[in-house]
Amino acid sequence: SPGSRTPWCPGRGVPGKRCGTILLLAEELSNCRDIVTMQLCANKLDKKDFFGKSDPFLVFYRSNEDGTFTICHKTEVVKNTLNPVWQPFTIPVRALCNGDYDRTVKIDVYDWDRDGSHDFIGEFATSYRELSRAQSQFTVYEVLNPRKKCKKKKYVNSGTVTLLSFSVESEFTFVDYIRGGTQLNFTVAIDFTASNGLPSQPTSLHYASPYQLSAYALALKAVGEIIQDYDSDKLFPAYGFGAKVPPDGKISHQFPLNNNVENPSCAGIEGVLESYLQSLRTVQLYGPTNFAPVINQVAGIAAQVTDGSQYHVLLIITDGVISDMLQTKEAIVTASSLPMSIIIVGVGPAEFEAMEELDGDEVRLSSRGRYAERDIVQFVPFRDYVDDSGNQVLSMARLAKDVLAEIPEQLLSYMKTRDIKPRRADPE
Repeated sequence: SPGSRTPWCPGRGVPGKRCGTILLLAEELSNCRDIVTMQLCANKLDKKDFFGKSDPFLVFYRSNEDGTFTICHKTEVVKNTLNPVWQPFTIPVRALCNGDYDRTVKIDVYDWDRDGSHDFIGEFATSYRELSRAQSQFTVYEVLNPRKKCKKKKYVNSGTVTLLSFSVESEFTFVDYIRGGTQLNFTVAIDFTASNGLPSQPTSLHYASPYQLSAYALALKAVGEIIQDYDSDKLFPAYGFGAKVPPDGKISHQFPLNNNVENPSCAGIEGVLESYLQSLRTVQLYGPTNFAPVINQVAGIAAQVTDGSQYHVLLIITDGVISDMLQTKEAIVTASSLPMSIIIVGVGPAEFEAMEELDGDEVRLSSRGRYAERDIVQFVPFRDYVDDSGNQVLSMARLAKDVLAEIPEQLLSYMKTRDIKPRRADPE
């Protein structure tokens, strides 16, 4: 509970040997959502290194309710100078002072040493309220070393630190935008290529026995039943790709599952499932596996409303054998500037290197020298969620959680880059 403390907990590591203790302290964080960006520099700091000058860095401490201090930020080290200018940094107000504007914020100045025995240069204290005055004027702090002050009568200070800039902005959450009326629009695209196997065969990824849904249907239900709670009209455009479609048997990479070109929307996830199963009975699985057409289809719709009132999520379920990688990368890079996210669920045993590349978590996706503005793709392999214990409900809950984990951050990144703030929710 807030403010409570646990007993000293003995550390364990080497059997039979006491390895120290850990004391846990807890304090309830305020719900203050402001974020501070500030920049500091220093002047005439004490020289600590025998060769060269000093390598200064700052350590910020938040004061706790019991009078102790907790580190909340460290700046980078600026090498070989007594007059460093540190890079601007951003920190939540709740981390700096827990929303208490008059609570002490202590800052220590250190000289960095390679062996970790950093030399203490001095310290100064301030508060959020005092720091915030720098919005209209520079604030200069004297860096004091208590030991030097006691020993030297003529001691003045160990240098000064100047707050160059200080700005505050509110941090909005995913829920703020949903409450403010942002509509999530969920579109489904399902892989109907021949590499999935004939739907009538038990080895097919589309095969549904009387006792269990196919991998495609399971993934669709797991993700869709979560996201449909955020989709106000519960109408989901649903497409298939990579099949020959009746009546003329032409290959299509964005055919409506409900066979209605004018209105491809299905009522709820159950409606999508029903149309999916119906399509399996009427189309011929074929190929190639092209993602770009359906991505461009949704991107075209997303481009029509970019004021933050609409956000689109495209769920692609595939066996991962992609044929139009270059065009898909181009489509994703273009879509990255739009209010849109793409979820890819890979089913089956294939290697998914191409999907991992599209995900862009490790390396930002690029096409023809142009980089994606935002990371908008989340990929998960379905096989990672097949629970050996047979607890399908738990497995699908984990799948839904991980698949949807990046959507709030992706939505927020779009809103932030466009400086779109959530509308005020209408009073109930």
